[in-house]
Amino acid sequence: MKLQINNAECGYFKRTILKDISFEIEEGDILCILGPNGVGKTTLFKTILGFLKLKGGSILLDGQDINKWSRRDFAKAIGYVPQTHTPPFPYKVKEVVVMGRTAHLGIFSSPSSKDYEIAGEVMDLLGISHLADRIYTEVSGGERQLVLIARALAQEPKILVMDEPTSNLDYGNQIRVLRHIKELSKRNIGIIMTSHFPDHAFMASTKVLAINNGQEYSIGTSEEVVTSQLLQKIYNICVQINTVVDKINNDTLKVCVPIFKN
Repeated sequence: MKLQINNAECGYFKRTILKDISFEIEEGDILCILGPNGVGKTTLFKTILGFLKLKGGSILLDGQDINKWSRRDFAKAIGYVPQTHTPPFPYKVKEVVVMGRTAHLGIFSSPSSKDYEIAGEVMDLLGISHLADRIYTEVSGGERQLVLIARALAQEPKILVMDEPTSNLDYGNQIRVLRHIKELSKRNIGIIMTSHFPDHAFMASTKVLAINNGQEYSIGTSEEVVTSQLLQKIYNICVQINTVVDKINNDTLKVCVPIFKN
């Protein structure tokens, strides 16, 4: 399945925030979107998901305009992981995850044993089965993020949209979530995620979309896009890109190091 964004223009009412944005994502891709606060990353997501009306251009899913997809079929194809989610009732973790099966249920249907089986499988995949009977609001921030990812995976989507999946997580949980994201891409799921950390683009992406403002953006591989010059331009700080050696995996990894001037 392919998601294509063609010269998209996004915004609210008469205000245009993004203009002429184009990219595509296929199963197995990981697109990391970088940019400072307020450039329109969340606006872009809301437009892709149909929460906001596209002001110009087109968004195609498998070659068909997303407006021609029924909401039910669209929900089966594209999953969404928000930054945070606090349910109004103290649901158990397994109940939150099985909510991802809603698109597969009839109007008055309740989750079947098959739906709970699928929910159990995605919890196993993410290593959170031991949380199944815990109250969702009582688990840690990192565990909640994995629960939200599990809920989206229970939809069995082909494309997964993740709005800052590592936000508010400590360093260890950030790395664990990124590791899971890389593993999910190997299961032929296309992933679009935003991040405030350029290092994440090097660690877990096949493509990077860097947005400076609504009229200026760059797209390509992390090595092509994430440069000292670009980071200085969009974040207004001096950054040096260093290459470190991963002696465990016999590999190299690029990291971003901010430069503090005296």
